[in-house]
Amino acid sequence: MKLERDFQPDLIEELEELLPGCFIIKNDANAMPGIPDLLILWRKHWALLETKRVTKSRKRPNQDFYIDVLNDMSFAAFVNQENKEEVLDALQQSFGLSRNARVLKR
Repeated sequence: MKLERDFQPDLIEELEELLPGCFIIKNDANAMPGIPDLLILWRKHWALLETKRVTKSRKRPNQDFYIDVLNDMSFAAFVNQENKEEVLDALQQSFGLSRNARVLKR
């Protein structure tokens, strides 16, 4: 298994392929403890993802809170190497896409 710091850049690259033209912003956990790692902006949609190495990785205080609240607003999830495909499927559904749909650049 890759370390989280090695998994995250690969995930970002995959997100950029799935959602051409998206903006991915890495959040500063020091500024807002517990805020998910990545903000994804694409067309009229947004999502937040908290990257972890594996499903059983330790969570910091407030992470569950932010994922729950932000998921109610749009889409937010914990993502790791074990659940990546499920999370990306759910993200695409949330954005109104089917998995493996070819997205045209705007």
